[in-house]
Amino acid sequence: MGPSPAARLALLALLSIGLMWADHRHQHVETLRSALALVVYPVQVGVNLPVQAASWLTEQFNTHQQLVAENRRLRDEKLQLSAMMLRFEALEEENTRLRQLLDTSTRLRDPLMIAEIMAVDLDPFRQQILINRGHMHGTYPGQPLINAQGVVGQVLESHPLHSVVLLISDPGHALPVLVNRTGLRTLAVGTGNPHRLELRYIPPAEDLEPGDIISTSGLGGRFPADYPVAEITRVERIPGEAFAHVEARPLARLDRSREVLLLTPARHPETIEALPRPDEGPVPGDIQP
Repeated sequence: MGPSPAARLALLALLSIGLMWADHRHQHVETLRSALALVVYPVQVGVNLPVQAASWLTEQFNTHQQLVAENRRLRDEKLQLSAMMLRFEALEEENTRLRQLLDTSTRLRDPLMIAEIMAVDLDPFRQQILINRGHMHGTYPGQPLINAQGVVGQVLESHPLHSVVLLISDPGHALPVLVNRTGLRTLAVGTGNPHRLELRYIPPAEDLEPGDIISTSGLGGRFPADYPVAEITRVERIPGEAFAHVEARPLARLDRSREVLLLTPARHPETIEALPRPDEGPVPGDIQP
């Protein structure tokens, strides 16, 4: 029979107390503790490895989800900012155009009214636009229109809240003009192309050059004098022909304008006959230079 449990417990207690006293007084157990820690460390690492791996995977997954969410949010913000930027650019361009119109209005002696283009019809056989001003705003048939660059056209039909405007590029429109450099009077006739007018009835011997500017002559009773109309781009003198072939480019950029100015000359007839349709020929009163 071995020692009783009580004896063994007492022996182990005394042994433990002796080891603790020896370790406290002389540090004899420190070397043994270090050796045991070195042996146990791989076991501790192995036990803790699954926990660390799970924590790392969770962190990586959460980080990836956060990056995806942040990337999606930034992409949406970029699209919104891009759309806002497009709107700001459009507003800036509109502001520039309006500034040009207002600057033009301060230089002109005739009363002016700003109108916005609502619709455009640039068919080769009909060059017209629709503006948001009618006879309730003071428009009338035959009223001239300009923009910051030059002459645009004249009111063809005036309705209560809108008007139809005949552009100077319409094939049925003829405008009395003069060449600024020489004073030559002639007609600028529409061709159905918003970038091209024809100057009619010019003898080949006349002094004309590409780059000459033509302006309204004031004849015909509709357009006041001295408003720029076009720049001569081509002069062709064919032997045997009675008249030279002369082309000009409208200064008003008829296919790009968004706002126009309606002129109200100081003296205009109280009643002006409605202008003819393009297929009825040139505007009466505007065919003699």
